[in-house]
Amino acid sequence: MEKVKSQSFIRFHLVVLNIIVLLVWSCGFNKEQNKTPIASVSDKYLYYEDIKDILPKSADKTDSAAIINTYINRWALEQLLLGQAKLNLPIDTQEDFQKMVKEYERNLYTEAYKNNFVAKQLDSTVSDTAIQSYYEKNKENFHLNNQLLKVRYVALNKEYSDLDEVKERLNRFDEEDKEELTRKSYQFRQINLNDSVWIRRDVLLADFPFIKESVEELKKDRFLELQDSIGVYLLKVEDVLERNDVAPLAFIKPTIRQILLNAQKLELIKKLEKDITEDAIKNKKFQIYAP
Repeated sequence: MEKVKSQSFIRFHLVVLNIIVLLVWSCGFNKEQNKTPIASVSDKYLYYEDIKDILPKSADKTDSAAIINTYINRWALEQLLLGQAKLNLPIDTQEDFQKMVKEYERNLYTEAYKNNFVAKQLDSTVSDTAIQSYYEKNKENFHLNNQLLKVRYVALNKEYSDLDEVKERLNRFDEEDKEELTRKSYQFRQINLNDSVWIRRDVLLADFPFIKESVEELKKDRFLELQDSIGVYLLKVEDVLERNDVAPLAFIKPTIRQILLNAQKLELIKKLEKDITEDAIKNKKFQIYAP
């Protein structure tokens, strides 16, 4: 008898679940409907409107049934746990949680409003003149944490026939050499002729880890010829800045730009807070009462 009742309950549950699935799956996602409860825990209800958007448009009836069933059970468990927490947690702990919730809500709204205001007012264009001026006034605050290098290099296969010519051109590097190396670049495994850009030593070593054995040779105007099991690597060090040297403007420029943008954001927020307070006092929305 108990087995029959259990089977009947399961069949009933499946029927109800299938009805819910058919309702969600066949009615579409944009129809306005009166609130229809599909589950409850004590005085808390889960409505059709709460789940109608959880199904992907591509879900069939079988997938929809599994998704909805999982969602309902997870929702019910959360309500049951919440109910038990309110019954069993100390009152002062619950009061602390309520304060935290209210504080989080205040911060969420106010920060979103300030960010929206700043996004509309902020001038994201920072002139080179402003960056240069800030750098000159604060350059002693920008010391390097890593060695910087200006390098050009070529990586070739070991069998490359014109190695000596490439070495000569990469080392001398006049306009004709640049053009010729660029023209032949398709023959090289790797090439970098832009020696006007500063790169960190750790970035260079990540590309060419075998250089670690010759790292002390990474000096200004030094020409290196290195080999590994794959090929030959020719590298000319054009310039070097050591750790604790003042960072060059070209390298630190993105950081300064962000500093100036952040300063502008802070000024906009200070102005917003000042204006909104003064306006509230003027319109008697904000008043301080003497004790």
